[in-house]
Amino acid sequence: MVKLNRIYTRTGDDGTTGLVDGSRCSKHVVRMEAIGAVDEANSALGFAACALDGETARTIARIQNDLFDLGADLATPGSDFVPSEMVLRIVMAQVDWLEQAIDAANERLEPLTSFVLPGGGEGAARIHLARACARRAEREMVALAATEPVNPAALAYINRLSDYLFVLARVLNDHGRADVKWVPGANR
Repeated sequence: MVKLNRIYTRTGDDGTTGLVDGSRCSKHVVRMEAIGAVDEANSALGFAACALDGETARTIARIQNDLFDLGADLATPGSDFVPSEMVLRIVMAQVDWLEQAIDAANERLEPLTSFVLPGGGEGAARIHLARACARRAEREMVALAATEPVNPAALAYINRLSDYLFVLARVLNDHGRADVKWVPGANR
């Protein structure tokens, strides 16, 4: 259990931050960009949850918890991606759960005939914002993976998350009936 008696530590005043393994790195390195992007996606989901209720809000809370797991995973350097009591890693069961959620939500939607613009109702618009944040987090994680080992399950999770959020936004837009369709070249 995490216990925070004091919020500030002063250890980051020199522009570095601590990782799970005890090492320190600059706050501007690609690993920290990825962790920060995951945190932004999580915050956008918290904002979205304020416009949601019931099962959808509980699902978002579950995903937010998973995103904290993802942040811990990214804050643990190395190539041993097996979780343990001391090492928190995203596991394929979390990815599988997202895939099942995507499939269940998508069953109720008509197939797309156009790209949709981020918008519609308030809840859907907030979910679209979180989806865009999740896509940025994925780009940052892929950039990290180009130079250091990244848990393949973590990469799969963040990829599926944006897919889930897209489908969820359509569900929130009256099962796609209130989607705002893109009209190519409409304003030329």
